[in-house]
Amino acid sequence: MSNAAASAGTRTLEAMVAIRSAANAAFFEHEAQRLARLCHRMAERFARGGRLVAFGRSAAARSDARHVAVEFVHPVIVGKRALPAIGLTAEGGELGAQAQLLTRPDDIAIAFGAGEDGGEAAGAIGLARARGCLTVAFGPAGAEWEFKPRVADRHVRQELIETLYHVLWELVHVFFEHRGLLEGREPRAGHDAGASSFLYPFLAEREDNLEQVLEDVSRSALMKAREIGALRAQTLYDNAETLAAAAGALRASFQHGGALLALGNGGSATDAMDVVADFRSGGGGGEGAGGEGDREPRPRPAIDLTEDTAIVTAIANDIGADAIFARQVIAYGRSGDALLALSTSGNSANVIAALAEGRRRGLVTIAMVGYDGGTVAAQRLADYVVVTRSEHIPRIQEAQATAYHVLRELVG
Repeated sequence: MSNAAASAGTRTLEAMVAIRSAANAAFFEHEAQRLARLCHRMAERFARGGRLVAFGRSAAARSDARHVAVEFVHPVIVGKRALPAIGLTAEGGELGAQAQLLTRPDDIAIAFGAGEDGGEAAGAIGLARARGCLTVAFGPAGAEWEFKPRVADRHVRQELIETLYHVLWELVHVFFEHRGLLEGREPRAGHDAGASSFLYPFLAEREDNLEQVLEDVSRSALMKAREIGALRAQTLYDNAETLAAAAGALRASFQHGGALLALGNGGSATDAMDVVADFRSGGGGGEGAGGEGDREPRPRPAIDLTEDTAIVTAIANDIGADAIFARQVIAYGRSGDALLALSTSGNSANVIAALAEGRRRGLVTIAMVGYDGGTVAAQRLADYVVVTRSEHIPRIQEAQATAYHVLRELVG
């Protein structure tokens, strides 16, 4: 790479970091107190037996609806209780019809992609609100609680929304430690959040004053927002050369007729959905996105290896979960294609197997991993390894979203 190209790449990266840092700080400073009050309202609904029902019509919104549902149902932090949640997306038909059939008065309805889906999410929210649900949206949908990040770049907006719903998931549990602040009964299943109280350094265990707890939760939300702001910047700067090289290799793959395969488990599976949606859709992130030559990114061929439940469950049932991605790499992968694997630990057996199969078949392999990179980084199991150095899974996923959004913009 020439000095001029390297300098241009550095400026592009600095612009990407600056946009995200400013947007993150402004958004959460403005919304922290509302987030705390929403956490309290959500905890009351869960205490009465309500569920979280997430709606998303577009490909990107679908990934967020699935992501928030898996976080609540399958908590990754020891000591957090499982809370009922379901993602309703385009596969199930028109969103309003699904809302009519499945929402209950004590539920929490949350809509992604409102304003970008011809009014479907707004219609579902209207039905849910009329039924008595607590309603939340990230666009104009007529919800009681609407959060609208004021930033032009759609990728940055989505990153802020992901942090917001992760924070909701993390901090709603605080109110189960303060049962006197909840109207309704305790959920019948799950465990107390007391074992995870170390995550909330501002909280006094015996505090029973609502306003004080709300203030503590608000401060904790700001702390988490500052943490991800710093981690996003660190991830991009520490991996700048790797991201640029991976983008070049991926661009070359597309230019020679290749396709991208993407995969991950759990929340990382929803990130794979989002990666594929971004590559297939084309179009820039918005102001300051800065793709190759500042051109609008074009649609690119991409396949989500988590998408087909029949294939995933057939392989898992007949062979084992370790083979669910490798078998699909055998089926779809050709020499010159590319494989993007997302893992918070870098140790997932099915991710490692897929990367190994990809290398055997001549695919360009890219991995985004957390912690210290795990086995993937230690053994250099991918051609390009992007490491997000954190031990907190929600923050890792948020920083990885930034990394693959930047990768998308760099590919063009």
